[in-house]
Amino acid sequence: MNFLTIGHRGVMGLEPENTLRSFVAAQQAGLDVIELDLHLSKDGALVVMHDTDVDRTTDGTGAIADKTLAELRTLDAGRGERVPVFEEVLDAVRTPLQAEIKDVAAARALAEVINQRDLVSRVEVSSFHDDAVAEIARLVPGVRTALIASRYGTDVVDRAVAAGAATVCLNIRRLTLEVVEHARKADLRIIGWVVNTQDHLRLVRALELDGATTDYPEIKRTGRFTA
Repeated sequence: MNFLTIGHRGVMGLEPENTLRSFVAAQQAGLDVIELDLHLSKDGALVVMHDTDVDRTTDGTGAIADKTLAELRTLDAGRGERVPVFEEVLDAVRTPLQAEIKDVAAARALAEVINQRDLVSRVEVSSFHDDAVAEIARLVPGVRTALIASRYGTDVVDRAVAAGAATVCLNIRRLTLEVVEHARKADLRIIGWVVNTQDHLRLVRALELDGATTDYPEIKRTGRFTA
């Protein structure tokens, strides 16, 4: 079983998160997958940013949904980087992507891009929201999907199965053997996040997870194993 190392918002421990600079660094580090977050701008662009507002990661203020793409482009996202859109990431790196969507509206916009550019084999879609996972699966036949959870029990497995997800991405701090066993019985892949310490990496190994999402590319060198 191949163990996947997934770059969290690129390599956000080293570069400004969710920027082209961060994604290129993740690719250069050899990470297997790059994770990113998507929101819709006021004019419907698929903007790459984690929060619903721009305050934490740029020099601006306000909600993404209240700003046009042109307005978002004026912001500094760290080290002079501009806020990218999803299509720019597709062109900037070749690494497979895991795109996290926040709602059904984003699912529909992302589905259009995936279908237009034939990205089913390259892009996995993840979300904390069951309805968003189900919607992207409905709109894009064959797309790989993942349900994310922070606070959860074995119910997350049943939710993932109901939404049609093949993978669960789970907060490593709350992961238990019981949840892992339940997921394995349902034939789900399990990704742990965020794995930045040797203790968490040892837990990932002990539980024989399928991969780890990390802020630091060093996990790539220390974390690969076969089961």
